[in-house]
Amino acid sequence: QLQFVESGGGLVQPGGSLRLSCAASGRTFNNYYIGWFRQAPGKEREGVSCISQIGSRTIYTDSVKGRFTISRDNAKNTVFLQMNDLKPEDTAVYYCAATSVPGTLDRDYYGYWGQGTQVTVSS
Repeated sequence: QLQFVESGGGLVQPGGSLRLSCAASGRTFNNYYIGWFRQAPGKEREGVSCISQIGSRTIYTDSVKGRFTISRDNAKNTVFLQMNDLKPEDTAVYYCAATSVPGTLDRDYYGYWGQGTQVTVSS
């Protein structure tokens, strides 16, 4: 059983950076892939990135490759998303969640959703 709390969002200008944190409670944290998702107004929630149990495998959606980096610290029960070169189309509420299915960004396989943190990229 897991509970997630996202933090680190805010308002930044295009080209700026943010680092999001996903803090988990639960002793089974390292049994799961952890994913970051985002949802903009009027759009479907989409997978952004996910990371394997010990951090050896990562997956990114094409729109963020080369700009975002996911990492995890299992000792601290925390997953991070470093976001660089932010663009207005990155504006969304960002969520983290967990799955036992390897290597997927399909939201239907994820659960234990956090409450989200708002990222706004605007000049």
